Amino acid sequence: MQNISKWWKSGSPWIWLNAGAVAISMVTVIGLLTLILVRGLGHFWAADIIEVRYQDSNGAQTMIGELIRKEQVDLKNLGKEASERGNGERWLLKTGNRELSADFRWIEQANIVSVSTPKELVVLERKEWGDFYGYLISVSEKDTLVADGGEAWDEFTRRVERVEGLGKKTHQLERVEMGAINYQLEQLRLKRRKLELDGNDTPAALEKINVKVQKLGREFDSYMVDVRALNKEIERDSALFQIMDGQKVTISIAQVVEGLRPNSMSTVQKIGNYISTFVGFVSDNPREANTEGGVFPAIFGTVVMVLTMSIIVTPFGVIAAVYLREYASQGIVTKIVRIAVNNLAGVPSIVFGVFGLGFFVYFLGGSIDSLFYPEYAPAPYLGTSGMMWASLTLALLTLPVVIVSTEEGLTRIPRNLREGSLALGATKAETLWKVVLPMASPSIMTGLILAVARAAGEVAPLMLVGVVKLAPELPLDGNFPFLHIERKFMHLGFHIYDVGFQSPNVEAAQPLVYATAFLLVLIIVILNLAAILLRNNLREKYRGIAG
Repeated sequence: MQNISKWWKSGSPWIWLNAGAVAISMVTVIGLLTLILVRGLGHFWAADIIEVRYQDSNGAQTMIGELIRKEQVDLKNLGKEASERGNGERWLLKTGNRELSADFRWIEQANIVSVSTPKELVVLERKEWGDFYGYLISVSEKDTLVADGGEAWDEFTRRVERVEGLGKKTHQLERVEMGAINYQLEQLRLKRRKLELDGNDTPAALEKINVKVQKLGREFDSYMVDVRALNKEIERDSALFQIMDGQKVTISIAQVVEGLRPNSMSTVQKIGNYISTFVGFVSDNPREANTEGGVFPAIFGTVVMVLTMSIIVTPFGVIAAVYLREYASQGIVTKIVRIAVNNLAGVPSIVFGVFGLGFFVYFLGGSIDSLFYPEYAPAPYLGTSGMMWASLTLALLTLPVVIVSTEEGLTRIPRNLREGSLALGATKAETLWKVVLPMASPSIMTGLILAVARAAGEVAPLMLVGVVKLAPELPLDGNFPFLHIERKFMHLGFHIYDVGFQSPNVEAAQPLVYATAFLLVLIIVILNLAAILLRNNLREKYRGIAG
């Protein structure tokens, strides 16, 4: 008993308790990341497609699809026919062909007669209606048979590649060339409206604008002719498939993103397809209410928003910390300000979103519109949710973290360094700029790291001040002034919420939730690692001086 009392007083129990808490935290984090990694990245693997023959109350049937999972169930709850069989296993198959039948189906393992993986089975990733499963019968060009039988697959893959190349040309014309023209036309319309409001709409000024509008209109019409010709070529080819109920379906190759026969692919081919599919997921735009396609706009919006927020919050946080530590008298008012800053860090993020909507968007943005951008009326320019207001809101949200971290760094700098600089003739401002702040830079970077980690994962305030389900344009493009702070944007965090909780097809969207969550964690880690490396370099640089 005495030994236990001595052991308790030594503090060893608290050391073991802390070690256990750290171990549990590490195991939890690693387990969560492993779950996200396996379920998210496994979605891009070209899994085998099975053909299941089974017998139920409706007679002999055939089902084609991808086996998603197996689970044990109480068959008594599945109907009168299964009431005497007790527990059993059922399979969930992704049968695709969403426009013709249910996308996912359950079958009882006890009813299965046979399972096979025919090499001829084809899975198509389409622009609409999700995946398609079936047997390729023939390929046609303008209703004229081109290939069938054993030659159909090679011809089909060639024509899919052809359509993909034409699609890239069409995208270049529509989104880049014609998009730039539309942007210039909108700017000319606003310029005309501004001349009218200022009373400077003279015939000469309006004629100058009209000449530019007509020139751009001719360029737009020329591109439109090219786009129509390309679309006609894209819509030329079609393929005939047979699905699991024996029905024959014709699919336009223009709707096909990719066609595979996974049962006949080698492991090396599947690895190559896996890499290309993942790259497509990262670089493509979303489709089908965000449940298909890629997440590039969300990645882009997240990174640009975090970088913009960092550029805003760092100088404001550092200036506030410098004033509180170096210039403000350490009295009751300063203490109250510090308490307020610390309490501000605990305010729920949605409150910042409401403040950002009311102050930044409606008050500040609306006032700027009425003073400087009247030509946009009645549509708002800055008086609506956008990239700038979202970045300012998150900068306000993370400001306390930067202030506290910077203050702690300023406190740790030895007083004799300040006095030595002043003794050599430097002013207080020069001492602060050339001695104090460089040595406090590791602490500033620590605050920035914490700010980035929190801001990148916030969703609630962004839903009020800038983020949308699908943004038609990126906030950064090739049109002057290049960074369009007024535009709405997509965000990985909101994308996870939208796909996971607002999707009409939960089973189909579930893998994308894990994959997008993995990308969000990866981006946060990359941004933090970059800041950590910079902080460590700064720490090594000024360590000798501090010593």
